[in-house]
Amino acid sequence: MYAFAVRQADIPFHHSDAGFRIAGSMGDMAMVTVRYFAAAADAAGCEQEQLDLDAGATVGALRDALQERYGTAMEKVLRSGSFLVDGVVRRDPASPISASVDVLPPFAGG
Repeated sequence: MYAFAVRQADIPFHHSDAGFRIAGSMGDMAMVTVRYFAAAADAAGCEQEQLDLDAGATVGALRDALQERYGTAMEKVLRSGSFLVDGVVRRDPASPISASVDVLPPFAGG
């Protein structure tokens, strides 16, 4: 069993092209739980947070917003990492996200 530190995003995203808006702005919003593992957690500075996103946001929109929010460290993780959405690894930027998304760094071993 895992224990996660939970942190609300300090400042909700505002990135209209990526499907993110300031909380309370016009448009349909959805609360998404984003969990970070290993290097992704290091880059984000937390293991889990809840974000207000536009309904219908995609993997590409989430990727862009996380890179904008967390900078170069997150960009390096996402370059070869992936997203786990509903138990399925997603890399296609057009894939829709769900209420919970895991950000997975690249894994080694076998």
